[in-house]
Amino acid sequence: MLGIAAPFLKGMGIGAGLIIAIGAQNAFVLTQGLRRNNQYLIASLCSLIDALLITIGVAGMGVLITSNPLLLDLAVWSGALFLFVYGIKAFKAALTPDVLTAQQDRGPDTLVKAVLTTLAVSLLNPHIYLDTVILLGSIGGQYPAETRIWFGLGAVVSSFVWFFSLSLGAQWLAPLFKRPIAWCILDSFIGIVMWTIAVSLVMQALS
Repeated sequence: MLGIAAPFLKGMGIGAGLIIAIGAQNAFVLTQGLRRNNQYLIASLCSLIDALLITIGVAGMGVLITSNPLLLDLAVWSGALFLFVYGIKAFKAALTPDVLTAQQDRGPDTLVKAVLTTLAVSLLNPHIYLDTVILLGSIGGQYPAETRIWFGLGAVVSSFVWFFSLSLGAQWLAPLFKRPIAWCILDSFIGIVMWTIAVSLVMQALS
């Protein structure tokens, strides 16, 4: 059980740190949740897109990396560096917090428009591929095949939890995240998580 819990929790931690950030996708999900406008469909689509890309990354990228020791070392050190820099960005954001605001327009009010807009907001963002396929895939690739799936599952679970929490809890979350202090606390937490995982990767590589 402990062998499963460690990669699962690390997947959840990294996945949450990458997904929970101010951006067009989260703003869109929040807006439609506030308006109760296809919010279940939109949350499901965002989560399923993440799940698909994470699976591709952990399965394909993981197999490629673990088959080559040089690539594995490169993935460990580059992943640690990325997480360290990401942590710095989170701490900088905590010092100058932004706010997440809902758009004033109604947004897509039909099923087709909701699907197309969600796909555009999600898939036209290059960071989603960096976060899911490359970063999560390379880190997940460091685990043996039998535990790699639990790392990916942890990241997928964090995606589902976040998007449905943001959508279904929009009425409560929106006023909260209009306050800069809320993002300050959240960004600080993300920075701590990113640095903790980066240190664990370095220690793993050195051992």
